[in-house]
Amino acid sequence: MHEGLLVNLTVFLTRIAEFIFGNIFIAQLFIVLLEIVVIFAVISLAVIIQVYMERRICGLIQDRFGPNRVGPFGLLQTVADMIKLMSKEDIVPAKAEKLLWGITPMLLFIPAALVYAVFPFDNGVIFADIGIGIFFVIAVMSQGVLLFLLGGYASENKYSFMGAMRAVAQMLSSEIPIAFSILAIVMMTGSLRMSDIVSAQSGIWFIAVQPLAFIIFIIAMLMETNRTPFDLVEGEAEIIAGPFTEYSGMRWALFFLAEYTNLLAAAILTVTLFLGGWQGPFLPGISWFILKVFAVIFVFMWIRWTFPRTRIDQMMALSWKVLLPLALFNIMATGIGIYIYKWIY
Repeated sequence: MHEGLLVNLTVFLTRIAEFIFGNIFIAQLFIVLLEIVVIFAVISLAVIIQVYMERRICGLIQDRFGPNRVGPFGLLQTVADMIKLMSKEDIVPAKAEKLLWGITPMLLFIPAALVYAVFPFDNGVIFADIGIGIFFVIAVMSQGVLLFLLGGYASENKYSFMGAMRAVAQMLSSEIPIAFSILAIVMMTGSLRMSDIVSAQSGIWFIAVQPLAFIIFIIAMLMETNRTPFDLVEGEAEIIAGPFTEYSGMRWALFFLAEYTNLLAAAILTVTLFLGGWQGPFLPGISWFILKVFAVIFVFMWIRWTFPRTRIDQMMALSWKVLLPLALFNIMATGIGIYIYKWIY
């Protein structure tokens, strides 16, 4: 298989940097820093697009007006919101643990962005094609729950702390079904490497052979990313805004940015595991990758603006009494299927 255009571009830039700096190590370091900048730029652009999509889809589904005043078709509404947030006063609670409270929004964005290092965006286009890619993603994504707890604790607000505890309960309950649903994919491919999982879908996408794992994964990912009907972390009717209650301005915006960064990561992970990744006919791999990712994001937003919020006990019961047993059953069925397939062929 030929390498994608982005791989050739990376090689070209590396050679230019080596010519300029005269040292291969410095050239490679420069390319790594450039890749980090590119990742953050792509994430920021994707967040702007997602916010606009969210408002438009909400308006369409709920028969409401979406953004339509600031710029053509309301395209500059998100930019206006960014300017508004940057101009807001940064209010620090008098009794808060100021150091912990202040750094939590910045720390929350780190694991949300770190997982992008192991996602295959095209054939050969992956920043770190490590052998334990899936394990790395699960481990990094699970760190977010600690920062939600830290933000709620450091705020010295009972509503913030209650929201943080609900975040811990919800996210831990979702991570176990996610891990077991992914385990079925790992059993079929025999590898934790993300690029191997995409390559294994060259003949048939795993959504066709693992439909139960796909459904479990989607529902659990909605819980993990705090999306409706599982947006219990910020249940306004009960706990104001949860862990974010005492944050304002750009500190709150970082929580908001991390949420949409996680949503994008969830969509990319869904495409990589079940929808063939960058693979597709006619178009370049990166084009198929982008189309699939935004199609999954559309489905996530469609679900959000269609279903009402569940109760915390309903969510916990769904996770532990339904999703987890189904995931374990799927693992058993996958093992039996692999054994029978090897026995026949």
